[in-house]
Amino acid sequence: MIERPLYLKQLIKHKDKDIIKVITGVRRCGKSVLLFDIYANYLIENGVDTSNIIKVNLENIDNAILRDSMKLYEYIKGKIVNDKKYYVMIDEIQYVKEFEDLVNSLKNKGADVYITGSNSKLLSSDISTKLRGRSIEIKVYPLSFAEYYSFRGGDKQDAYNEYQMYGGFPYAATESDKDSKIEYLKMLEETVATKDVIDRYGIRNPNLFNAVYSFLCSNIGSVVSAKKISDTLKSNGYSTITADTVGNYLEYLCEAFLFYKVYRYDIKGKEYLKTLNKYYISDIGLRNSKLQFRQLEVTHTLENIIYQELLRRGYMVDIGKNKEKEIDFIAKNSKDTYYIQVAYSIADPEKKAQEISSFYKIDDGYKKIVITMDNDPFSILENGYKKMHVFEFLLNESALEEC
Repeated sequence: MIERPLYLKQLIKHKDKDIIKVITGVRRCGKSVLLFDIYANYLIENGVDTSNIIKVNLENIDNAILRDSMKLYEYIKGKIVNDKKYYVMIDEIQYVKEFEDLVNSLKNKGADVYITGSNSKLLSSDISTKLRGRSIEIKVYPLSFAEYYSFRGGDKQDAYNEYQMYGGFPYAATESDKDSKIEYLKMLEETVATKDVIDRYGIRNPNLFNAVYSFLCSNIGSVVSAKKISDTLKSNGYSTITADTVGNYLEYLCEAFLFYKVYRYDIKGKEYLKTLNKYYISDIGLRNSKLQFRQLEVTHTLENIIYQELLRRGYMVDIGKNKEKEIDFIAKNSKDTYYIQVAYSIADPEKKAQEISSFYKIDDGYKKIVITMDNDPFSILENGYKKMHVFEFLLNESALEEC
């Protein structure tokens, strides 16, 4: 079992607080293991009796009858038999319609309630209102490179080569055989990334949906719009597709945490642009599987991995527009803002000039950093810009602050 210390720390932080813990993330990213195994083991090691930990996995067909909110409530209530604190863990709560009253009632009975879900609508405004503002979201992602490397060990470059090929889904990471990794990712791609979404939203044309999904996989890190995707697919024979349909599919993919939509921010105009965004996938192995491991792009892959790491560290991430230039990421948190360019290499002077030109005439004092795979000792660029090796960034959570 791969430990997830970042998420365990967050769960411990909110333990016994009078709020519902909502653990979200793409399916198979490790939410169930985090809650049912890692966190439950922590509770037991710290004196909680196993009978006071109530686990319900709604994804399991054996528990299908419990997908009714009243039956689930009665089931859990029947297990609360003493005055000690109970820890109620419900996996994939989206299977239960109108679950808000259920979890509120359990919380009001004194239980410490944890729910997981793989749909961003769990925290829509309506649900948040019904939970009466008494919930906190803990976002879980597939393994970071640091988590992956702590498990795998060995040569960093070899580990990264595997990570950029097969991604960070925990089960795939524990498989030592490459064919087994590929087989598992293919299964995920056919279920979590396609069939689940098609079934959940009642999509009538699976071929069309798969075409949109494949397009996004082929164009991670590229500026796109629903109309641009629609026009491209029309030229490839999908004559019935419309921009509205594509827009709906993009929304579904993001709601399932399979992709993340990144907005473009005009630095000079200080406003968000309404068109042409970027999409990054939740796990690069899923993308590679969809494309049969044939379209491997080291720079866009690196960009996607860095984007995911910024999200994992709690940054709000935008794309920056600096007049005619583009900055890969503007990363903000409550304390700092960073302008970040991602390039596989800037050893070539022309490539180096191209990357740092995106920072020109931005005089707001924020750090400007180029993250690369270049293996040299130089970290200072002109105008006070900094260069950072990708391993330094991925393996040190404080790398940006220390830069």
